[in-house]
Amino acid sequence: MSEEEKKEVAEEIPVEENQQEAKAAEDDAPSAEELLNARVKELEEELASVKDKALRDAADTENYRKRLRQEKENAVKYANESIIRDLLDPLDNFSRAIEASEKTNDFETMKQGVVMVQDQLVNILRRNWGLEQFSPEGMPFDPAKMEACMMQESPDVDTETVSQVFMKGYILNGKVIRPAKVVVVKPKKDN
Repeated sequence: MSEEEKKEVAEEIPVEENQQEAKAAEDDAPSAEELLNARVKELEEELASVKDKALRDAADTENYRKRLRQEKENAVKYANESIIRDLLDPLDNFSRAIEASEKTNDFETMKQGVVMVQDQLVNILRRNWGLEQFSPEGMPFDPAKMEACMMQESPDVDTETVSQVFMKGYILNGKVIRPAKVVVVKPKKDN
């Protein structure tokens, strides 16, 4: 073999080895398509996870809404439970008064019993619920708290004054819930 041939063979061997090494490295390394497929798979898994979380969050929100709706319905349904419970004793006492009235003709004792039940009822409503009653007889007329059912003139008064109360008024925690129905005496106009 000539020198030149030897050089060519020597040069070819490293090239072939380099090509083989490159090809082996190429075979071991994932192709661009494989890399893209792997990334797509990874993103699909992430998307599925996000969708699952979104569905769970939506279900939790819906359950929360249902629970709130149920709690609101129960609050409305049983809102008066406490006041009703407070009124049961006076109600029972009224029943006892009715039973007693059937057994006796002692109207004075019956009247005292009914007055006691009324006082019990008024005290419960005042103490537990903030209800105040007022009877403004002899007081100056206040249209914010009173409703004039009749008007009379009198030379004996200088300002409009309540002379008679037809129905007591009621204030609940500072708010008039029923004005007193009254007769008002106003100063007589000189003709």
